[in-house]
Amino acid sequence: MNNLDLEQPPIIRPIDSGENRPIWSVMIPTYNCADYLRETLEGVLRQDPGEEYMQIEVVDDFSTRDDPEAVVEELGQGRVKFFRQEKNVGSLRNFETCINRSRGILVHQLHGDDSVLPGFYSKMQRLFDRFPDIGAAFCRHEFIDSQGNHLSYSKMEQEEAGILDEWLYRIAQRNRMQTPSVVVKREVYEILGAFRSVHYGEDWEMWVRIASKYAVGFEPTPLASYRKHSSSISGQYVRTAQNIRDIQKVIQIINTYLPVDQQKALKKYATKHYAKQAFKMAKGLYRQYVDKIGATAQLKEAIRMNNDPEFMLEVLKFYLKMVIRRTSS
Repeated sequence: MNNLDLEQPPIIRPIDSGENRPIWSVMIPTYNCADYLRETLEGVLRQDPGEEYMQIEVVDDFSTRDDPEAVVEELGQGRVKFFRQEKNVGSLRNFETCINRSRGILVHQLHGDDSVLPGFYSKMQRLFDRFPDIGAAFCRHEFIDSQGNHLSYSKMEQEEAGILDEWLYRIAQRNRMQTPSVVVKREVYEILGAFRSVHYGEDWEMWVRIASKYAVGFEPTPLASYRKHSSSISGQYVRTAQNIRDIQKVIQIINTYLPVDQQKALKKYATKHYAKQAFKMAKGLYRQYVDKIGATAQLKEAIRMNNDPEFMLEVLKFYLKMVIRRTSS
């Protein structure tokens, strides 16, 4: 592991003990997503218990293609605060700003293109009230497309609301959570720090870091919507396979949070899982965009992560199909 992997996560400043604090901080990071921000804010404001109980703030990373402040002024009517970075600082530093600007006991980071469904805040708060020792909690979520159409639901981790058993081992296998469904105590961020400096898998690393130190609660009702953009597969991080290299780095970091006797097996499981994800991404790049360069980059990382003969043969067959079609066209 290189030195960057060993760097400490960014610090989250503690709140002054004498400050009058709300229960909730709903922090909404945005960057060129004002078209979706209206839906995001509407979902929060419909559940607003009042300023005494909930901080609502949009933190914009110097958007250049739209005007999120205008949306905030129109819908928020002074109720929603707006903060704009002086320059583009990147998503991770914008997330860090969100957490540092939060004042609530519970922090919900809700990306400006995601949304919450009715009952999110009341049911999630009930979990923390019932189980005061948990450091974080999440609910089941739905996946929606860029137009807001329902695609699918996340896995049912357990049928009853409560604390998840052996959650560290389950979340270390693969990322089973999406940010709009997750609530974290601010004091947990103060102790463990903010998101590490990777551009893909930073959320997964955070959820495992929390699970290594705290119990985590689960609400089985789908109460959050995570938007999957059709353009995300064609992004530069995917075309260069930087996403998979980041995941490999995250797996190395996550391994340090696990008991020694579990490290080898869980690392093997996670590595094979994300090798399959890279293979799936390669097929998507080729079939949707005829992007042979991006597909090949993903295939190379897939084989690097999983050299099982059966898997390698499957990857090789797909690669040969691409080569044959390229030479015949």
